[in-house]
Amino acid sequence: MHRPPFIMLMLAGASAPSVFALPYAGNGTIKCPIVFDGRIKSSLTPTDFDSGGSSPFGPDYVKGQGLKWSEILKFPTDAGSARFDPDGYKPVEVTLSDSSIFQSQKGFRRAGLQFQGDSNNGSPASSGIKTLHFSVKQDPTRPLNLSHEYLTVWHEAADYSANQFNFELGTILGQESLAKSTYKVLDRKNKQIWSTAIEKNEWQNFAIQLDYSKNTLQVYYSKGDAPLASVTKAVSNDNSGGGQFQIGVLKKPTGTSDVVNSGYQEGKINEGQIYGSLFIEDSANACISL
Repeated sequence: MHRPPFIMLMLAGASAPSVFALPYAGNGTIKCPIVFDGRIKSSLTPTDFDSGGSSPFGPDYVKGQGLKWSEILKFPTDAGSARFDPDGYKPVEVTLSDSSIFQSQKGFRRAGLQFQGDSNNGSPASSGIKTLHFSVKQDPTRPLNLSHEYLTVWHEAADYSANQFNFELGTILGQESLAKSTYKVLDRKNKQIWSTAIEKNEWQNFAIQLDYSKNTLQVYYSKGDAPLASVTKAVSNDNSGGGQFQIGVLKKPTGTSDVVNSGYQEGKINEGQIYGSLFIEDSANACISL
């Protein structure tokens, strides 16, 4: 991981150092046309995300009833910068609480950001060849309970009948043999096509490329500030059905076959996942930012 040198190692009498890296600017260069830009400018404040005029995301969905994004989103100051976040940008953390109940979905705890302009039908991100970039980092002060299944990045079809892909961690219901302490990319059939261990203290960078014409999905990955590299080939996947991308945290319950409406969720939830370098680029003519 590329980091600036410690100048004084905090203070001479400091106790154990933070598990987060010191801030630095990411060195990645975006080479392709941006379709949607979800990178967070440093000037944005929590209340900016409550208004469609100032937020890069939709202000209304997907979140607990009565909650504002200014109550859900946090801006960690000691997480460092993700690969494609230059000076002037900052990470964002999507958090869950006991109030993170969307509409009547009492089985889930969820909060999901949706790009401004990413409409359910006819979205410019749902045709051609598009690549979703995102970097993630864990927050030790808001740890996820990996005995549960978490969807954190996905693309949901317009009729809500399926997800074209899921990016998950934790214990996958019905697939408990998969290691829980890994990030997993699952296809439309909910089959794992790639995974990697969760790093506790380092940014992990992902790109998921969807070719809507050829119906393929391809995954790219790196750690820290290293360039991304392909970790799968372009695998067959049903990308039909339109829909929208969602970035955040959806925590499924345990102990039920009806995960949407029932099941066990422990109380006093205080969980979150940190994101950076959020954008979708047009990958026509084999263009991809690494």
